[in-house]
Amino acid sequence: MPERRQVAIVGVGQTDFGALYANKDAQRDAYALGAEALRLALDDAGLRKDEVDGLLTARIHYEHGAHVLGIPTPRVINALEGSGRMSGVAVQHAVSLIETGQADVVACVYGNNGRSVKMTYGGAYTDSPTTRYDAMYGMTSPGAYVAMMYRRYMHDYGVPDGALAPIAINNRRNAALNPVAVMREEITEEQYLGSRHIADPLRLYDYCIINDGGVALILTTVDKARDLAKRPVRVAATAARASVGNFYTSTDFFHSASQDVARRVYAESGYGPQDMDCLQIYDNFTPTVLFSLEGFDHAPRGEAWKWASPDRIARDGEMPVNTAGGHTGESYMQGWGHHVEAVRQIRGEAGPRQVPDCDVAQYICASPIVTSHVLVGE
Repeated sequence: MPERRQVAIVGVGQTDFGALYANKDAQRDAYALGAEALRLALDDAGLRKDEVDGLLTARIHYEHGAHVLGIPTPRVINALEGSGRMSGVAVQHAVSLIETGQADVVACVYGNNGRSVKMTYGGAYTDSPTTRYDAMYGMTSPGAYVAMMYRRYMHDYGVPDGALAPIAINNRRNAALNPVAVMREEITEEQYLGSRHIADPLRLYDYCIINDGGVALILTTVDKARDLAKRPVRVAATAARASVGNFYTSTDFFHSASQDVARRVYAESGYGPQDMDCLQIYDNFTPTVLFSLEGFDHAPRGEAWKWASPDRIARDGEMPVNTAGGHTGESYMQGWGHHVEAVRQIRGEAGPRQVPDCDVAQYICASPIVTSHVLVGE
């Protein structure tokens, strides 16, 4: 077998999430949003569309997507389901294709018109002999399941009400400096505690923002990347492990799966938790940030709610988290926007929310498919 080629992210593109949120359009098309993001990512990379020989799509079907995107004859093509865990999986697939020489330039494209078509991400369920019993009690959404997990976490570790406030407040502070973010007004602890419960103990500000948008990532070999205009962001390591069942729950908060991924991604990259300059953590709901911090050895088990203090996770803190505003501030692009932010931080392109001297970033997704990448500036 030939030696594996090293891979870098060389282009990122995203739509203006705030503008899309402000103006719903029932005719808005997910394919068009993905196409806009792809155009921006190609421009960012300094690549032509005909140089793309691998296409991975999410929330848009690959066949119609390839036609709309103008990439009708790639060497490799596939589509991933529209769940948040798939953003990390898409990057991993792209890395594997390039490492093994099956493709040289892979575009990962995501399009979502969920807000305009009134997608709720809840209220329905996949019928099976077990899930129908949960449905009787209202367990028909990821939010309800995460609320139940967090209630168990509170019980196990003596967590007081309001412990999630620093996560929500930090996201909003970062989003306030992000020109494409949806929620650009900061919130106080009083506002957080005064907001209504959606699924007790989770409040309004603990929930992600359903929105329209497109995101695209362009990956290629490090060798090719060095000839392009922007600083390459090398994928130093990536790993995954499933923790699946009939329910969106994990009795250990995805900890064992996260620990396995953490061991592998740190060993392969040569970087540990202490080496990260920022973390981009998948946060469909704020408790997921706590589960991720513990699962990837950034915080002691059962203590992330104390460890993640406002000063520590702030942009100028010891470990900046979700510097674009996360899913509760920027927009819920199901993990895809977190990848864009990691790249921009490493390139030094994040403007007023820039983390000083950012060279190493980690993406983490604690979910039924746990994924993580360590990204390093070349």
